Amino acid sequence: MIRNVGKLLDKRKQKKPDTRQHDQDSKPEDRLNVSFSRNVETFRSIYDNCSDVMFRPFLLFGKTQAMIIYIDGLSDIGGMEENVLSPLMQEMTVATQPLHEFLEHKLPVSKMKRVKTIADCIESISTGNPLLLYDGEGDGFSLGLSKWEKRAIEEPAAEGGIRGSREGFNESIGINTSQLRRIIKSPALKIQSMKLGDYTKTTVAIAYIDGLVDISLITEITARLERIKMDGILESGYIEEMIEDNPYSPFPQIMSTERPDVASSSLLEGRALILVDGTPFTLIAPISFFSLIQSQEDYYQRFMVGTVIRWLRYVFMVLSLLLPSLYVAILTFHAEAVPTELLLSMAASREAVPFPAIVEALIMEITFEALREAGVRLPKQIGSAVSIVGALVIGQASVQAGLVSAPMVIVVAITGISSFMMPRYIAGIAIRMLRFPMMLLAGTLGLLGIMMGVIAIAIHLCNLRSFGVPYLSPLAPMKSQELKDVLWRAPWWMMDSRPRLTGEANSYRQSPEQGPEPNRGSEEK
Repeated sequence: MIRNVGKLLDKRKQKKPDTRQHDQDSKPEDRLNVSFSRNVETFRSIYDNCSDVMFRPFLLFGKTQAMIIYIDGLSDIGGMEENVLSPLMQEMTVATQPLHEFLEHKLPVSKMKRVKTIADCIESISTGNPLLLYDGEGDGFSLGLSKWEKRAIEEPAAEGGIRGSREGFNESIGINTSQLRRIIKSPALKIQSMKLGDYTKTTVAIAYIDGLVDISLITEITARLERIKMDGILESGYIEEMIEDNPYSPFPQIMSTERPDVASSSLLEGRALILVDGTPFTLIAPISFFSLIQSQEDYYQRFMVGTVIRWLRYVFMVLSLLLPSLYVAILTFHAEAVPTELLLSMAASREAVPFPAIVEALIMEITFEALREAGVRLPKQIGSAVSIVGALVIGQASVQAGLVSAPMVIVVAITGISSFMMPRYIAGIAIRMLRFPMMLLAGTLGLLGIMMGVIAIAIHLCNLRSFGVPYLSPLAPMKSQELKDVLWRAPWWMMDSRPRLTGEANSYRQSPEQGPEPNRGSEEK
């Protein structure tokens, strides 16, 4: 018995997996060896079975063994041949100075970085910068010759508009930060970068304007980002879910945008940006609920136009949330609240419908949401046609078949159009999610259920925070002076201060008393 137990333990020891890390970063603290052959052997072992990693040996100045390691498709081969291989393969006498100093002055490469550890070398190769190794010194050079195909700057598909910039972010974080620099031409614009993801090593940058932002906000964002430990970051949505205050809330506490002008205006209000390499969606923090209803185009048009459009958004947001619930509650519990002629018309239209109002509403809402999602996922050329034609055909067929009533089709259509008024897609999703529990409350408790649901949503919004900023600010807590940019869009000459909760570090935005006065110029003369 004891012998069998001993054999079993021996087998377990033999099958015990090796917990040592086998990836390329197994020993990041190791330095490069003075021996050139040892270094080459190390990197050939690291990049074993990597057919896209190229090893190009050559003689440095016709004497010293050297090699360039790069990834095919990520490096500028033409620039490498012209600026690196061509001058270094010429035979010449090297001065008495150290070889690395001679190379720094000899190579016509603007971005050169001396690397001494294996981890730095791997990072250089992985980011597309060729690695130059040579014999005699325990170091190498990271050559800034990365080059790969990038998507051109295009108009954002999800944030189109009539007036304003047509440019959008793309998947290159370098291009995105350059667009911010082009708009905000000030050294006060600071950009701090870090790497996240054990395997992807994704570049994540925090952008802010020094002197406008609260430094405690940058400290908090940095701390939350540094807590993220995962295999890879492929999109900014990964980070958004990991750092927001309440991930269980249907309302987003971080806003995303593809437009450089929206991002720049947020910076000027004292907010911070989180840019992620590989995605055009930039995160903005902190935000309020009203930030999701405002559109950048409101500020590009005359203030009266922007105010009217903003009021329409508020009205249609309420309709998108409550219209189906009100229809269900009135038909189920409060028929006396409807005028007699309208009630008779609605009753006649529902005479052949076999379902109660709540089931009818759920069927139509779920069908409409399915059509909308199908229109998003299908190719752009046919997606819009499928969603519109599908809604018309299904609605008409359902009414003729007696499955739903004509008023319900009208209610669902108005609700769908109302949800399209939201300028932020993520805000529209939150309203669409809450619509279904509101309909269930209306179908069970009537108007009382709707009131309970609205109160619960209001309490939840009052308790939400976005990096410490109240979600309903400046309405709760009340900041009456800032309501001019919430309930309506005040003229530009009246908005002389930044929002207090985000731009308190420097509330001064512009000179006061800049209102237009037609006779001012003639009086000065």
